[in-house]
Amino acid sequence: MVGPIIRSLWSSTRKSFSSSSSSFSPSPPLSHSRFFSRAFAAAPATAPAAATTASSLDPSRLRNLAVIAHVDHGKTTLMDRLLRQCGADLPHERAMDSISLERERGITISSKVTSVSWKENELNMVDTPGHADFGGEVERVVGMVEGAILVVDAGEGPLAQTKFVLAKALKYGLRPILLLNKVDRPAVSEETCDEVESLVFDLFANLGATEEQLDFPVLYASAKEGWASTTFTKDPPADARNMSQLLDAVVRHVPPPNANIDAPFQMLVSMMEKDFYLGRILTGRIFSGVVRVGDKVHGLRNKDSGAEKIEDGKVVKLMKKKGTNMVLTDCAGAGDIISIAGLSSPAIGHTVATVEIMSALPTVELDPPTISMTFGVNDSPLAGRDGTHLTGGRIGDRLMAEAETNLAINVLPGLSESFEVQGRGELQLGILIENMRREGFELSVSPPKVMYKTESGQKLEPVEEVTIEVNDEHVGLIMEALSHRRAEVTDMGPVSGTVGRTRLCLTCPSRQNIHLFNGNTVDAWF
Repeated sequence: MVGPIIRSLWSSTRKSFSSSSSSFSPSPPLSHSRFFSRAFAAAPATAPAAATTASSLDPSRLRNLAVIAHVDHGKTTLMDRLLRQCGADLPHERAMDSISLERERGITISSKVTSVSWKENELNMVDTPGHADFGGEVERVVGMVEGAILVVDAGEGPLAQTKFVLAKALKYGLRPILLLNKVDRPAVSEETCDEVESLVFDLFANLGATEEQLDFPVLYASAKEGWASTTFTKDPPADARNMSQLLDAVVRHVPPPNANIDAPFQMLVSMMEKDFYLGRILTGRIFSGVVRVGDKVHGLRNKDSGAEKIEDGKVVKLMKKKGTNMVLTDCAGAGDIISIAGLSSPAIGHTVATVEIMSALPTVELDPPTISMTFGVNDSPLAGRDGTHLTGGRIGDRLMAEAETNLAINVLPGLSESFEVQGRGELQLGILIENMRREGFELSVSPPKVMYKTESGQKLEPVEEVTIEVNDEHVGLIMEALSHRRAEVTDMGPVSGTVGRTRLCLTCPSRQNIHLFNGNTVDAWF
């Protein structure tokens, strides 16, 4: 019972406890003249317009939360179970994975928003990626929510990406709900869960969590079997084999949005899609006021000289994701997460507001890119045999469209129809290359190279935190291979619940890791 004992000691001594300084400090983003990102097509299914009542505009009925976790700890499976619990008709498993590469690789690449109704409350939920290469998807959506469900594998405990996504949530002042998943596995016991809870508590403290954030609720679940419980169990009774206790905990612990429904309408765009008929579909959380179909609005963006107007227009469609369907609505109020069609110029980070407002909302700060590649035309002897988009102009347009909806990617024009593409890691850029190949693009790419920056006259390089699980007999070979790459061991120990397995935690310069790892790493500047 290590976890409960430590937490009880913490509660009794929190008056004299000073929060530990964060060992993971997101650096300010590198300055570039422009940011660009990806455009992905999505044709929303239109359901009959939902009737709007006065109660539907009540912010106290809303709960906005994100589901965050390490890769393969069960986020998307949990989202499926929550949707089914609330009556959504899902066509298949992993219904939130709408991109073909997500279903093929079994990972979440882009964030998605949906909503469900539970006991007269509206729950807006965001499914986020767990890999640090797609950290920009997490950073630009955590500002829309007031709470988070931190999913941790009860057998593996907190890993590299757990630290990454938790740091982002704590930075925005969220109070996560800890959900220990996969407790149905034979190797997981109550003592194992207590140990994992203690490790998560230490991680909170090391990341500089406040007293309120350290007092997090703990639930136990098996997302695969579709149940969650406030107490440890491996076989709950038949009437409790559902997600009711988790949904009740969300309503109880996640605060409603602090929004003023009587103020003028303002919304910060956090996501963008493109539809063949409607044009740009801008998704974000309404900061204040009420928006209705037909309202006159304009787009604003922050400049050094102040807010700049981008475009005037009116709201043509108001849409809200319900389960897996896009539902039309007549109006929406402050605190809600909504999609708007009718403007063709605003993008992610811009503000959509009523015409009487001339001030833009603060934009999202992103961590800087750590790796870059040069994209150009295919000038090999086999050029033109596989693709249909061959010219530098077509490649450039595609990269600019990519950067328009993915702020973690920067595109800078180069020489001779080439473009420097900056991102978070090899996996992120590899996904972009594969998407372009499937769309019929032929291109040449350079080997990846790390990006340096200078701070206070000192040259800095990106460093990665690497977590490796390996059989005991191979530990020596792994440590020898990594020592030649300037890796330093920070922690080493047995993997709980297994025999003959060791977990290594190391820090290693990113330039030494290129082509060696494409898995569980966390980018940071040292």
